[in-house]
Amino acid sequence: MNKSIKLVLVIVGIILVNYGIYTMIIPETQVSIGDLDLIESQNNTSSYVTIGLGILAIAIALITPKK
Repeated sequence: MNKSIKLVLVIVGIILVNYGIYTMIIPETQVSIGDLDLIESQNNTSSYVTIGLGILAIAIALITPKK
């Protein structure tokens, strides 16, 4: 695989993993009413998929042999 393609896959993989972790940690909806803070329970399925795609992109870049 070309070196530039491998570099792009690694960079995209790192960005996807970081974005997935960010969306998992930061709550989607937060409502503040005076002293009461309500946080809607979030579904992390899209975060898991994003992290998985990032890991897959990094794995493909690292496993494929150089040409």
